[in-house]
Amino acid sequence: MAITGMNHAVLYVRDARRTAAFYHEVLGFETIIEGPPGSFVFMRAPASENHHDIAFFTIGDKATASEAGAKTVGMYHIAWEVPSLEALAEVRERLLKANALKGASDHGANKSLYALDPDGLEFEVMWLVPAEHWGEEANQAIVRPLDIEAEMRRFAVASGS
Repeated sequence: MAITGMNHAVLYVRDARRTAAFYHEVLGFETIIEGPPGSFVFMRAPASENHHDIAFFTIGDKATASEAGAKTVGMYHIAWEVPSLEALAEVRERLLKANALKGASDHGANKSLYALDPDGLEFEVMWLVPAEHWGEEANQAIVRPLDIEAEMRRFAVASGS
């Protein structure tokens, strides 16, 4: 068996349209399929070659918050990759404007922003450091504060820009 990557995720949310509007406004996702009013929405990321990358299914406003990781098993988050640190800085500004940014971490091999969607489900937006720069950090679980501007200066020098 040869898995080539993750194709899509499906999330249960209180209101699929509200969550889709958030993903569109903040991350630029486009609606591919929308079911009967309020039932589900399938979306594609701006530069994706997938049919869809995420789908949201409405379960209603009476749904309680996810207790995954606190009291139940469940998924922690989905990570979306951007092509550059400049793109990561742009996403940071969009997340801040939407009041959705939860945190930012330098993990050595990747630089990550953490955010919450309208239902409080966490997602990550990250930039993967080119493998030739991983060094010893490739096999370490690193969590440092992220300074995107410093990383842009560092990698501009590393790439000869």
